[in-house]
Amino acid sequence: MEQLLRVEDLCLYFQTTMGPVQAVDGVSFELPRGVSLAVIGESGCGKTSLARAVLRLLPRNVHTHSGRVYLHGTDVMQLDNERFRREVRWLRAAMVPQASMNALNPVIRVGDQVAEPLLLHRRAHDKREALERARDAFCLVGVPVDFLHRYAFELSGGMRQRVAIAMALVTRPDLVVLDEPTSALDVLTQANLMNVLKGIKRDAGITFILITHDIATSSELADRVAVMYAGQLVEVADARDFYLNPSHPYSRKLMASVPTLRQEKRLEFIPGRPPSLLDPPTGCRFKDRCPSRFERCEEMPPLREIGKERRLVRCWLNG
Repeated sequence: MEQLLRVEDLCLYFQTTMGPVQAVDGVSFELPRGVSLAVIGESGCGKTSLARAVLRLLPRNVHTHSGRVYLHGTDVMQLDNERFRREVRWLRAAMVPQASMNALNPVIRVGDQVAEPLLLHRRAHDKREALERARDAFCLVGVPVDFLHRYAFELSGGMRQRVAIAMALVTRPDLVVLDEPTSALDVLTQANLMNVLKGIKRDAGITFILITHDIATSSELADRVAVMYAGQLVEVADARDFYLNPSHPYSRKLMASVPTLRQEKRLEFIPGRPPSLLDPPTGCRFKDRCPSRFERCEEMPPLREIGKERRLVRCWLNG
């Protein structure tokens, strides 16, 4: 299967008055074309920072941004900012940011906003052609075409979220990062939106990276699951194998905290709190909260493959 994205030793630290925050620390993973990846974990574990590090959507207070990001075999980290903006961002990889439905300009018609990337990147000859392409994107995400001429305040939250997704899809990129796409939506709207995304994945062949703390939502779209904790990946596995049998102690605790419909179980919680990313502990970063801690946890475990399931786990208990 063709590799669409390969990330190697990616780091993103933010400078603060108290020192650098190690939001993403040595993350590596691969993503084949057509395979969607869910990145899950607690709030503040570095999920959104990982997406921004991959797409180089960086704030001004960056302390360190290093590693390699291969998209279609090209290391895009080596491209200068202008070339990356011109050749990669939005054309080959796009992002729907968290709370994106509130990011639409209230005084510009939503159709014009969706068409704008086509004009900026010269993927349409004129505004008329760009609006036709925007119309196609609206149909793809299930937005009525007459909404092209409406303003954001005239749409519901679910429709605004779909418009934001249409804006990311209009240039037909191979990779789309969705950062908490169903947050702040009611349950029925969440279900409808996930059905739309599954249809796009099936019919358009788009590869998604879904960033979420909602494990139930991640199960709807993901082929692979990556669990993040304290700036590092602690487990990467096929979705079916992961949901049935998580391997890392943190992953098992996460799954034990999720209620199920078909069986009764006692819900668990994770004691303590995540470590500070200003000064992460040596060794395993989950050791202070882990029920299986032993002496070797004082050493940093590598992310290594176990079994025959293409599963990667960062834990001394495995292998």
